[in-house]
Amino acid sequence: VEGYRLVNFVFLINLGIGVDEKSLVSILTKSQNEHKKSMRKGCSKFFLEDERQFERWNDSAIKSLKAEFKLFKDVVVLSLMHPWERDARLLKKALKKGPPHYNVIVEIACTRSSDQLLGARKAYHSLFDRSIEEDLASHVKGSERKLLVALVSAYRYEGPKVKEDAAKSEAKALLNAIKNNNGDHKKKAMEEDEVIWILTTRSKPHLKVVYEQYKKISAKTITEDLEVELLLKETVECLCTPQTYFTRVFDTALREDAKEDAKKALTRLVATQEDVDLKGIAAKFEDKIKERVKGAYKDVLLGVLADDRK
Repeated sequence: VEGYRLVNFVFLINLGIGVDEKSLVSILTKSQNEHKKSMRKGCSKFFLEDERQFERWNDSAIKSLKAEFKLFKDVVVLSLMHPWERDARLLKKALKKGPPHYNVIVEIACTRSSDQLLGARKAYHSLFDRSIEEDLASHVKGSERKLLVALVSAYRYEGPKVKEDAAKSEAKALLNAIKNNNGDHKKKAMEEDEVIWILTTRSKPHLKVVYEQYKKISAKTITEDLEVELLLKETVECLCTPQTYFTRVFDTALREDAKEDAKKALTRLVATQEDVDLKGIAAKFEDKIKERVKGAYKDVLLGVLADDRK
């Protein structure tokens, strides 16, 4: 019993979790070497015995354990933080990490309500003594700058009214911009002012109608036509078909060969999308979560999905 209590403490220390120091000292001083040896043999997942009967740490298992705990710790911290501060810090971190992480800026700017996004901008002022627009303009280059600055600056109408005629006209304008080809030089849709204007000023209900109108006049959806412009594609998804975006985040993070950034994206989604209905995703990924995620982090994911199924 002492051996198993000891290994529990060791794992907690290794993961950076606070423990009762007096209890740990008591166990360490009272545990016999035989207790510790039997503990190592009983925990073959974490200790490997070589040909010399030397039990050593299983580095890959410990690395995996640390990674699982880090994801759990991150989701707890993000969940407890004030939403405005949380989003401001996520924006700052994404900006510091550079272009591969600009999708985080798009995700926050496009999935928050106008008031939530305004709150994040206010928090950014308080935390960093600068505006997010100022930092984006200073650090982002090329056509991405115009898109990102406009997205974080948006304060969209959130009522139900949609102008059908305008939606049809704007669908045609998007189609022309996306399909635009000037001789030997294909111009990026992100470089077209009208594309930026439509995506960063129109309400989400209006943009969903634009999305449907585009589908009617084109052989493909907007996102299918934007495969080569990933940041713009993710912008359209987050604004018009967020469930598609969220499903891809889950799918990518739960693959056997999932990279660290993909797992962090799932953690961010679970911790920050309190107002999003994830029940459509729950049934599809519940088995994968049970199979591939461990410990408290798995419980958090399943708990979130269970709440969304109610």
